[in-house]
Amino acid sequence: MKAVWNEKILPEFPSLEEDIKTDVAIVGGGLAGILTAYFLKKSGVDCVVIEKDRICSGNTGRTTAKITYQHGLIYDKLISKYGINVAAEYLAANKNALDEYKKLCASISCDFEIKDAFVYSKNGREKIEKEAEAYSRLGVSADIVDEIPIPVKNSVAVRVRDQAQFDPIKFVFEISKGLTVYEHTFARKIGSKKVITDRGTVTAEKIVCATHFPVINKHGSYFLKMYQHRSYVIALSNAPDVGGMYIDEEDTGLSFRNYNGFLFLGGGGGRTGKQCREWRYLRELAEHYYPESSVEYYWAAQDCMSLDGIPYIGNYSLFTPDIYVETGFNKWGMTGSMAAARIVSDAVTGKKNGFAEAFSPSRSILTKQLLINGCETAKNLLTPSPRVCPHLGCALKYNRAEHSWDCPCHGSRFTEEGALLDVPSMKNLKKK
Repeated sequence: MKAVWNEKILPEFPSLEEDIKTDVAIVGGGLAGILTAYFLKKSGVDCVVIEKDRICSGNTGRTTAKITYQHGLIYDKLISKYGINVAAEYLAANKNALDEYKKLCASISCDFEIKDAFVYSKNGREKIEKEAEAYSRLGVSADIVDEIPIPVKNSVAVRVRDQAQFDPIKFVFEISKGLTVYEHTFARKIGSKKVITDRGTVTAEKIVCATHFPVINKHGSYFLKMYQHRSYVIALSNAPDVGGMYIDEEDTGLSFRNYNGFLFLGGGGGRTGKQCREWRYLRELAEHYYPESSVEYYWAAQDCMSLDGIPYIGNYSLFTPDIYVETGFNKWGMTGSMAAARIVSDAVTGKKNGFAEAFSPSRSILTKQLLINGCETAKNLLTPSPRVCPHLGCALKYNRAEHSWDCPCHGSRFTEEGALLDVPSMKNLKKK
C-alpha cells in the first residue's frame, strides 16, 4: 500500500536524546504541526516539533491534497443549525487558508494548480440548490452544473471556482527547512509544561497537541467528541482528465481528481473498525468505467470527525490554558491545518484571531452524533473480542483489507502483531 506522495523524499531529522527547554513544544509532525512551527518561527518564537515516526508519514502522506473551502454541503447545514455568523466565520477561516497557500506556493515548487471544486449529488437537486443559495447568502459566487464528466448517473453539482490542489510532501519539504524537529521520538506523556519521551523530556511554556486524535484523556472529552473515518483511494493511469475536483455529498460516495497524469478515485470507506467496501470496490468500478486503466498506487486515509462538522482548534480544555489542540478536520485537512496553525500561533503569541471562537474546542457538544459516539463506545466495551484496545478498553475489529486490528470507538489501529499504527492509543497491544 503506497500513496503517490510516498515516492517523495523528505529531509531527515534527529531523535531527541536529552532533556531540552523551549517556548513551545508541538507534538505531532503532520501538516498542522509543521505549519504551526513555521508560523511561530516567523514570529520569533522558539519551538520544537516532536514526531513519533517521520514528519508527514501519517495522514498528511495519505491525503488527496485538495485545498478548498468547499467542504461538502456544509454551509447550508451551518446556517440552519448555528446561524449565518458561524457559517461566515467558518468560510472566512478556510478562504484565508486557501489564500495563504496561494501566497506560499507562489515561491515553492509543489505542483500547485488552480482547479474548480464540485460537490455533486445523485437525484438530490434540492440539496445542491440549497447549498448554492447558502453560498449566495455568504457572498460567494457558485453555480449549479447539470453535466459533469464523471461516471455517476443523474448527478447535479454545485461548483466553486479557483480552488486548488498540490503535492503536500513537496510543500512540507520546503517549509520544514530550518525548523527544529525530532523524529522517531514518541511523546509518551503530555502534561503541564512537560512532554515526556522515551529518551528525553521537553520542558515548554506552552504545548500544542497536533497528534491527529488528541491523546490526553483527562481533559477535553475528545473520546466522546470525535470518531475516526477510514477512506480509500486508488490512482489510475491511462484514465481521463476530469478537469476539476469532484466529491459526492454523501459520505459513502465517490471522489475524483487528477494529479500528474493519474486519476484519483476515492470512496468505499466508513467508520474505522466497521466493515467497508475498501479498495476492492474501487477496483471493480475502475474496471467497469475505465477498462483501459491500471491501478498504479493505492492507499487509505483516516480522518477525525467532529460532532458538528467544525474542527476543534484552540485551548485543549477550559482547565488547560497552556495546552492547545488542532484536530477534527473532517476530511478537509489541508485548509483545516492552515486554519489551525494560524489560530494557534496567534493564541500563543497573544494576537487576537477573529475565527477562534467558532473553532473553540469548548463549544457545546450536545448533538445527535454525541449520542451515537457514546452508544458505539458502550457497545464495544461490552463486546467480546480476542484483542482489546489499550486506549479505553474497546473491542477491536479485524480489518481484512489492511491486515490490522482497528478500534470502532476512537480509531486506534494496530498491526496483526500488535504494534501501534494510529492514535489515540499510546501503547502497543499486549502479547497474546
